[in-house]
Amino acid sequence: MRKIFRRSLASVLAGLLAMTALPRVASADTSMTMLVDNASHTIAISEALVAAFQKKHPDVTIDIEARPGGGEGDNIVKTRLATGQMADIFWYNSGSLLQALAPEKTLLDLSKEPFMEGVAETFKKVVASGDGVYGVPTRPAEAGGIFYNRKIYERLGLKVPTTWAEFMANNEKIKAAGTTAVIQTFGEPWTSQVLLLADFYNVQKQVPGFAEGFTSGKVKFATTPAAVRGFEYIKEIADGGFMNKDFGAARYEDGLRMLAEGEGAHYPMITFAIPALSDGYSDQINDIGFFALPAEKAEDTGLTVWMPAGFFIPKTSTNIDMAKAFLAFVASPEGCKVQGEAVAVNGPYLIKGCELPKDVVQSVSDLLPYFENGKNAPALEFVSPVKGPILEQLTVEVGSGIRAPADAASLYDEDARKQAQQLGLPGR
Repeated sequence: MRKIFRRSLASVLAGLLAMTALPRVASADTSMTMLVDNASHTIAISEALVAAFQKKHPDVTIDIEARPGGGEGDNIVKTRLATGQMADIFWYNSGSLLQALAPEKTLLDLSKEPFMEGVAETFKKVVASGDGVYGVPTRPAEAGGIFYNRKIYERLGLKVPTTWAEFMANNEKIKAAGTTAVIQTFGEPWTSQVLLLADFYNVQKQVPGFAEGFTSGKVKFATTPAAVRGFEYIKEIADGGFMNKDFGAARYEDGLRMLAEGEGAHYPMITFAIPALSDGYSDQINDIGFFALPAEKAEDTGLTVWMPAGFFIPKTSTNIDMAKAFLAFVASPEGCKVQGEAVAVNGPYLIKGCELPKDVVQSVSDLLPYFENGKNAPALEFVSPVKGPILEQLTVEVGSGIRAPADAASLYDEDARKQAQQLGLPGR
């Protein structure tokens, strides 16, 4: 297990107090804790929000603790909640992963709080359970698809593909030119899922009732050709020899570097990567574009949208009123401004009154038309509470040539059945 580290913001508080006319206090009246994942942009946003909040509330200190991502981090969150040792505020996924936390039992219902009126209904739906609503968005809306290096495209005279055949033809030309066509980073298994998950707009376009049927168990991946296609895409990329040689060991940060520095042309990823790209590769950020994962037919190609993670308050918090005050600040135009100054904006905000800056990076400009023309839909995990935990293992196996797509689809259906039973869903 990677070591969890703690960042105290006492020094930030002292600096802020020195710069303002607010009276100095001998010691803080309220001390709170916050648990976030260890992604660089998560920490940057959290620290910026805490610093701004403490400027308004100089009698408050918030100690930030970072945890690993992926399954390891999920286990930490679940254990902390189960043992009553969760921080006063924590950052966690919306959608199906949130449902696995049994929010009605473990989290504070925010549905009656005035600040929730400014939160978009689309986000409320993915942090709701029963009659309760449990979180506020930490970021703008995000999307899954393909980041691409625009300089490579310009050098080879390529056009943004709108069909899978066009995408594969581009990959062939890129490979022939001696460049990695598709970056994969299976050293962090969660990244292996993106090609499949980002295909869901295309799935629901062809099978409109797929999400409802999958939730009830009446529709399966293995018996739905449009859904199996996502596993097949991963195999076709591997069989084409389009991936980087170190795909099995490469990690997320390696993928970003390869993309930005032109070592690879495409990186299937979610747009939460934009802040990390902007921060780490500011000179190249506008050389990076984005397009939706192409479907078999151009008319079926659209954007699969991810709702951002949320800030949540456990019922065990001993500072509930101040924790609510912090979430109210996050869910305000001022909170959006603080986030935008801390990291690059990566999509449209989900808070009323928050506006995008005029100088958004190229990849954000590329994804906005999908929102404007209506060719977008939420990812499966936001319209169904079912997401089997072994999916990342299966997509790694398919991409590594260990397992056939049809076999992986069948195993995933069984994994989803088990999870649905654990959630107590009817029909399973």
